[in-house]
Amino acid sequence: MRLVVQNDKTGPWWGVWWRAARRAGRRMPLRAGLAALLLTAVASGCAPSDPEPGAHSAKKPLQAPPARALDSYAAKVRALTAARTAAARRWGLRRVPLAAPPPPRHKPRIRPRPGFEVDGQDERHLPPVFTTVPTKDKVVFLTIDDGAEKDPAFLRMMSDLRIPYTAFLSDYLIRNDYGYFRRMQAAGVTLDNHTLHHPNLRELSYEEQRDEICGMQRVLRREFGRSARLFRPPYGTYNGDTLRAAASCGIRYAPLWNEEVFVDHWDYREGDRGLHPGDIVLTHFRGRSEWNGTMPDVIRRFLDKVTAEGYAVARLEDYL
Repeated sequence: MRLVVQNDKTGPWWGVWWRAARRAGRRMPLRAGLAALLLTAVASGCAPSDPEPGAHSAKKPLQAPPARALDSYAAKVRALTAARTAAARRWGLRRVPLAAPPPPRHKPRIRPRPGFEVDGQDERHLPPVFTTVPTKDKVVFLTIDDGAEKDPAFLRMMSDLRIPYTAFLSDYLIRNDYGYFRRMQAAGVTLDNHTLHHPNLRELSYEEQRDEICGMQRVLRREFGRSARLFRPPYGTYNGDTLRAAASCGIRYAPLWNEEVFVDHWDYREGDRGLHPGDIVLTHFRGRSEWNGTMPDVIRRFLDKVTAEGYAVARLEDYL
């Protein structure tokens, strides 16, 4: 057995403890909770089995793991928490961002949002267009479009705070600095498809749309080593040809968004003007040349709101 800490997420046994504590409505004492779960893991899978089928063996009393192992793990958790708290203070956040729960053991089924389907959606197995991921987890997903602004402070901020996000990139905006997005990818960010030139796809023929989407797939493979599973149509506009072209280029999902955050305000798709579990939030790679603020300013507004309302930021790909 191993204890793993990575990006504020841990293995399945930690997820069991986290969910149990949440259901109980209180925080389980760390040392007691870890000890109990480690004993359960030993009993269920890590203990040696009988030497022969049907052979009798006396059951040995379970042994608690060494206290130093629990102390070491607790020290790592405390260090991560302290680092996150210090980063929140350093970047001027009102509250420390909440850690996302472990990724779901079973991925939710993604269906098109009602009214966002196209003819032949199911028969052709076309990528679903959706704005919210079906989940009861109190999480939202941050997505950032196009790639115009390349602010090094933004990369430092997201790395310091350990905030996951998904980037939808257009080649005409990123080609002058692929290295910036390689650094982003090296930090664990998934780089996805937003077409070569950011056109209104509904104004193009099927072949023109396919050139835009498949062409961006080739750029992603050439520059970043992998093509995308996710595609966002520019301006959120698409038709049946768009989704057929996307599917032919290897796209599986076409997420849009339920909220959009700017430096100075939020926009909402829903009439209640609020966040919901599983909502996808959009912003853009923009800076002072186009907005009255920087990318860290946008992220600060985003995090202050979602944290105040009790939401964590989760990684979209973990739910797809």
